[in-house]
Amino acid sequence: MKKALVMLYLCLLAVSVGAKTRVDEIREQLISGKGKRVLVVAHRGDWRNFPENSLEGIESAIQMGVDVVELDVQRTSDGTFILMHDAKLDRTTTRRGKISEVDWEYVSGLNLRNGCGVTTDQKVPTLEQALLLCKDRVMINLDKADRYFDDIYPLLVKTGTTNLVIMKGGMPPAQVKERFGKYLDEVIYMPIVNIKSKDCQEVIDAHLELLQPLAFEVCFSSEGSPVLANLKDSLKGRSLIWINTLWASLCAGRHDDVAVKDVEKSYGYIIDTLGARIIQTDRPQYLLDYLRSRKLHK
Repeated sequence: MKKALVMLYLCLLAVSVGAKTRVDEIREQLISGKGKRVLVVAHRGDWRNFPENSLEGIESAIQMGVDVVELDVQRTSDGTFILMHDAKLDRTTTRRGKISEVDWEYVSGLNLRNGCGVTTDQKVPTLEQALLLCKDRVMINLDKADRYFDDIYPLLVKTGTTNLVIMKGGMPPAQVKERFGKYLDEVIYMPIVNIKSKDCQEVIDAHLELLQPLAFEVCFSSEGSPVLANLKDSLKGRSLIWINTLWASLCAGRHDDVAVKDVEKSYGYIIDTLGARIIQTDRPQYLLDYLRSRKLHK
């Protein structure tokens, strides 16, 4: 009997070790590019209901079922990485000052403000806390991380979260390879392309040739560009298209608030006409509901 129980335990252990996490499934979707599923990125977490870049906002976004949370990283004077968009404390906390000039002990005593500027009982998280909260559950688009990545990477290793991170930037591909090449077997790098740039097609081609990125973040203030019109076909089977619907200048006016009035004019057009397979939004629940109604998300 004891031997049978041991064998059963070993079998269960093997299954649990080999079991896929939700992050594994999302990464597979990114890497394969197959299927019709549209991935949802919650900008700064669920900031409409909780303070931006807060643990509570991240947890809410995870519970909704988003695939990625976009978070911003800053560093205090004593080298602690924290979640915050601005370089100053003024807008989102109860105190003022530059983050780079105060230490973690000081920041840890502050309370976060919500989107209306109202003080909450929630605290400024460290990057390590956020990584552990997201581990195996959701991927992270870690914004502003390229400035410190040599120092951030050991933290990813320590927490076992190297597979979580998507880093983005506007560097030329040769510079990306030189600067971050040693990390790119684990960490996903996504180029940002501004369609209004005259050399945008050359930028896309150079990245495809040197880095073969899994996705491009595409920003466009108008829709007249032939590059934008052809992107769905030109990137098919090569890279996914990431579009931000946060405000008008990022998506030629087809942003989240337009979606509330006419969802097909916003999300529908971005998916069907432009070929977006990843959408970053300030209304993650609304976008998820729409995608699920079309069977484009679980």
